[in-house]
Amino acid sequence: MKPLPQSVLFCCDHNAVRSPMAEGLMKKFYGAGTYVQSAGVRNDLEIDGFCVAVCEEMGVEIARHRSRSFEEMEETGEVLSSFDVVVALSERSRDLAALQTQGFHTDLEYWPIMDPTAKGEGREAKLDAYRAARDQIIAQITAHWGAPGEEL
Repeated sequence: MKPLPQSVLFCCDHNAVRSPMAEGLMKKFYGAGTYVQSAGVRNDLEIDGFCVAVCEEMGVEIARHRSRSFEEMEETGEVLSSFDVVVALSERSRDLAALQTQGFHTDLEYWPIMDPTAKGEGREAKLDAYRAARDQIIAQITAHWGAPGEEL
């Protein structure tokens, strides 16, 4: 296990499913001890309702999340290289984050989390796919920084 970093950015393709889940879970698990944000390569989608539902099952509220892109982050003065750790949850976000953090002391990690958006037929099957993605994120977070309340 690693000590909790001071700042973490989770990123994926649209900042509508995987990265908002990771942001919400990280904040729930470790509180305000780490600055946590999320972004996407693009922000062309709103937060996904299935994503909101499976996070609510764990007491994680992300319904008010507003998607934002890497470009929007930079426009507001928050650059990827200012984070201690950038965790890419998709290949596209990993590739763009690698370009934008090249030459900086930012750790870039790639956690290939399944995209649940095209999986499952019917509401329950879709929820199961989103739960699987959520559980993959939880497994990665706790493998890196320990169980909630047990972080270094």
